[in-house]
Amino acid sequence: MTTHDQDAKTLELPWPFTGREDELDLVRRALSGVRPGIVVTGPPGRGKTRLITEAARGLDCARVTGTPGTRGLRFAAFAHLLPDTVSLHRAVRLLSGVRLLVVDDAHLLDEASAALVHQLAVRGGTRLAVTATDGVPVPGAVSRLWTGELLPRLPLPPLPREDTDRLLATAGLEALTMSRLHRLCQGDLRLLRDLLGALRGSGALIRLPGGGGWAWRGPVPVTATVRERLADVLDRSDADERETLYRLAFAEPLPLALHGLDPDVLERLERDRLIAVDGHGSVRLAHPLHGPALRATAGPLQARRLARTPDRCEPALAVERAALERRLERHDVRAVPTPVGDWLLSEGLPVPGGYAAVRARYARLRGELREAAAWAREGLRAAPEDTDCRVELNLAAGQSGDVTGTGVWAAAAGGDLDGALERIAGDEVLALYDAVRLGAPERVAGRLTGDGVFARHADALARGDGPALDRAADALAERGFLLFAAEAHAQAVPVHRDPRAARLSRTRALALAHRCQGARTPALAGLVLGELTARQRQIVALAASGLSNRQIAERLTLSVRTVGNHLYGAYARLGTGDRAALPWLTDAATAEPA
Repeated sequence: MTTHDQDAKTLELPWPFTGREDELDLVRRALSGVRPGIVVTGPPGRGKTRLITEAARGLDCARVTGTPGTRGLRFAAFAHLLPDTVSLHRAVRLLSGVRLLVVDDAHLLDEASAALVHQLAVRGGTRLAVTATDGVPVPGAVSRLWTGELLPRLPLPPLPREDTDRLLATAGLEALTMSRLHRLCQGDLRLLRDLLGALRGSGALIRLPGGGGWAWRGPVPVTATVRERLADVLDRSDADERETLYRLAFAEPLPLALHGLDPDVLERLERDRLIAVDGHGSVRLAHPLHGPALRATAGPLQARRLARTPDRCEPALAVERAALERRLERHDVRAVPTPVGDWLLSEGLPVPGGYAAVRARYARLRGELREAAAWAREGLRAAPEDTDCRVELNLAAGQSGDVTGTGVWAAAAGGDLDGALERIAGDEVLALYDAVRLGAPERVAGRLTGDGVFARHADALARGDGPALDRAADALAERGFLLFAAEAHAQAVPVHRDPRAARLSRTRALALAHRCQGARTPALAGLVLGELTARQRQIVALAASGLSNRQIAERLTLSVRTVGNHLYGAYARLGTGDRAALPWLTDAATAEPA
């Protein structure tokens, strides 16, 4: 039995299904063979419906959907599948021929429909694909699907940052705009789509010069979805609570001991999870979207009274920069809140070159290469002669595979590893560590002193110790150095004696490399082609040799469209959309040690 969806949700979304490979595979396996099905749960906007829809694509199924307006009507969700008057027993019999039943928004089912779904699960003849929202009341018959172990439950995590970026890249957005949208939406895809639609419709996206993509600078559009998500913040009835929230929105973080912050008000807001106090005694809003939404809804006089002007933000920006520099000195680049710099950027105000260079360096060391380059460009817009920003832009470009720059990483990108090593100079730890990343720890033997994580990485690589390289990678990742960690895992692959350990290192290296925004360094080069299908590798090799899609199609007896589809899939996996990068990738991969 095949039916059409009955509710207002559309399957034709503006973006292709992206990411979620592991979850999609899990759901597909749950809907095949003799398995009973699965329940997918998560907050609103997590993508539950889209995941189930993608997993059930091509399968013969019936679909029902819970809706809030019909919860008092018996069998309302099944009205298109059942007669007007029917008992639960007869309903079960009538649906016994359905091989797969998709139940969307099961938390909104009427009691009779919920009981019917439960009975179908008990009988076991119908596989069930069920979605339900976390944090809301759920009919007991639905919750017993997983608490009674009738069906396995998959709590859907937020879409990872790298997959969110892949979605947003289809809209041509620049790196800092993608970062801002990800920070505000926190994996809520419905909110993300809503905000992007509002930005497009209002003309708030501006084209950056030099092909830099579309950028968003300015206030958050307070759409109906934003108001729904932030009702607890935007609609506070207590005047003192509202004033405190608005003060934070315009000047967070604020010292806990600041005069005028009422402890009783703060405790109420903390109890409602609207604010958070960090270990340094500073108060912040609990969600990154709270501040922008409050600022966007403030009245003109209120905004004028509370607004942080560029001259007034200089001391706070200096404090923020100093905090980042202290972390860099300690070789710890884990994510930290940076509300002052983010505010400057979001308002479209000039970002001082010194601050922008620190942000670029911090992002680069975290492996966020596109973001690092974008911060460097922001600094150069305010200070065109800023040397540090130019250095950071060059370093980010070189580690993204750009051969047009100068220095260590541009030479490495061009395949001149000896030349790259010769360019390493100075005694600064991270400069010396470049030799380790390039696979030549002997060049800096004895100069990376102590038992720090960089020295441990160098020692493990020099000894060819795969397990020790993996341990160093874990320590690097814990400190936020995701690109360095990916490289260490990749270097462990060829020296592992156990093939299973080598495969695990490779998998972990790939997972981390995907989070590094197009990083293409020598240590990662051997990984890139191994994750493609055999046909994709064949087509990529021919494209790298200079053949056009039509020439490849003729050689392999395929259609030009099929060749294009294979290349599109390969680009997505390789983290590039640039055909010119393929020769570099294939040459580097073939140079990988056996």
